[in-house]
Formats: sequence, structure tokens, C-alpha cells
Amino acid sequence: MREFLLTDKDFSEISARVYDTCGIVLGPHKREMVYSRLARRIRANGLNSFEAYLSFLEENQDVEFSHFINAITTNLTSFFRENHHFEFLTKRIVPEIIARHKYDRRVRIWSAGCSTGEEPYSIAMTIANAFPNGWDVKVLATDLDSNVLGKASLGEYTANNVTGLDEDKLKKWFLRSADGAMYKVKPKLQSFIHFKRLNLLEPWPMKGPFDVIFCRNVLIYFDKETKDKLFEQYHDMLVPNGYLLIGHSETMGKEHLEFKNLGKTIYQKGQLNERV
Repeated sequence: MREFLLTDKDFSEISARVYDTCGIVLGPHKREMVYSRLARRIRANGLNSFEAYLSFLEENQDVEFSHFINAITTNLTSFFRENHHFEFLTKRIVPEIIARHKYDRRVRIWSAGCSTGEEPYSIAMTIANAFPNGWDVKVLATDLDSNVLGKASLGEYTANNVTGLDEDKLKKWFLRSADGAMYKVKPKLQSFIHFKRLNLLEPWPMKGPFDVIFCRNVLIYFDKETKDKLFEQYHDMLVPNGYLLIGHSETMGKEHLEFKNLGKTIYQKGQLNERV
């Protein structure tokens, strides 16, 4: 017998709250995940059912709502995940950026949905020595979950977290604990990145434009209407011929003629007037 009762009505209300706030779709197949994630919040608040938790959430929005959203959002990532994107960044995008910004020497990259920081740190490692001295190179790293942003900005990882990194990168960019169990990102690498909480469905405070936007394994949670809106917003935020990189399980509809599909979930900004 389960510890807490989760009725269809409870699940529907939870799904509606998450969708209205974040645009994330929680289908029936997510019910077990919702149960396990929110059961922790029920225990933490000394409650005995999902119905009681939803009432508590309504009465304590200011305190509990961020915990509610943080519990639901998924944050699975690794350093240099989908490595072909970083190879493309090195071989094609960086030379184009150097040519494009030879006068203003300003480079901006956005990691939208940065989770615990592995993605923006991988970007920073890729570009750290790619530009001549005197260039202004920054990575904006945003996420909905304030808890993972805290971990990301701290830049501390276990030995298991950094398994995929070669020894040269570990020596160059990380400080290792005496027992070898923990690794901390060096300040120089952290200096490239600005971490900020952002709900993609709320107004975006940054003006851009960005040379590259990484939005990987984030769009899978949204319905088509929300995805289409985000693709248009990303288009507006990119420099001419800028790049949008999405996750391996994500796709952009063929109707989005404002982007050129280069394959391997890599898209290049075209012009809105190219639409038919």
C-alpha cells in the first residue's frame, strides 16, 4: 500500500499548475515520477496526502512554490554531453564568430536549461583559449530550478561527475581534493559564466543578441504551441546566421523556415521573410 494517496484529481491539478507556470507537459506516463518527487515535499511538510499538499501549496505559495517546481523539473546532464555539438562549436562556429566580431570583439553564448552546470562549463572549456587576447567572451547560463543553479555556480563535482573528462582538462580547469573524491572548477573558468534563474515562459530580461544558443533536452517537456513560440523567440535573440543547438531527442518542425536544419540537431538562423 502506498504511503500517500494520489488521486486522478490531484494529478490533474499538479499537471495544470506545472503547465501554467512552466509550459511543461506531464502526461499520464509521468505519474510515478510526480509521486516520488512530491512525496518528499509531503514528508518534509509533515502532511499525509497529495490533497493536503496542494492545499498547503495554495496557502504557502511564497515559500513552497519554488520547492514544488524544483522537485518536478528533471536535471540529468554530463560534461560534453552530445560531444558533436562542441566539435561543431570549435571547428565551424568559433571561426565564424572571430570573423563576425573582429571589430567589437564581443561574444555571447546562452546555455538555456543549464542544470547543474556541466553544459556551460563544457562550453567555457571549449572557448576559453579559442579567441585572441582582449576579447569579451561570456556565457549566460540559465535554469528554472534555483537548487541546481546553486550547485552550478558553486562548481563542485564528485569524481563520478567528471569521469568523462580527460586528465589534461581536469588538471587545467579543476582543483582536486586531497582524497581525489571532489573536483572544483577553477575561478578562471567560472569567470566566463554568469548564472541566472529564468523561467523560459516569463519575459526574458536579457537583450542579446547571442552568437549561439544551447537549448538541449529542455524542449521535450513542452507542447508544440510552446515550442513554436520559443523557436521564434530564439530566432529573435540570435545574431544573423547564429546557431541554435537542441537535444538529440528533440526536433523542430519543417514549418520553421526561419531556421536552416544543418543536421545533428544543429540549426542556423535564417530570415523570417524566408517563410513561405
